[in-house]
Amino acid sequence: MVSKTVKVVDKMGFHMRPANVFVSEMAKYKSDITLEAGDKEINGKSIMNIMSACIKYGTDVTIKCSGPDEVEMLEKAALMIENGMD
Repeated sequence: MVSKTVKVVDKMGFHMRPANVFVSEMAKYKSDITLEAGDKEINGKSIMNIMSACIKYGTDVTIKCSGPDEVEMLEKAALMIENGMD
């Protein structure tokens, strides 16, 4: 398992469009991904879980990936969150 903590830079937070883009990209990987924001653990491949977490601008999110392509997945997930998806 690999992990990294990043800050949400999208001014609107993880709303519908970035959540959809994120989930679509993460679905390309075989590994599992969990996002931790505050006291919430979120399945990073579930748009419903991400939307229900209400992750806002400036929130620190810990990304945890586990599986055969975990390193690549973590790098992509961190890049997407750190650079915004809109």
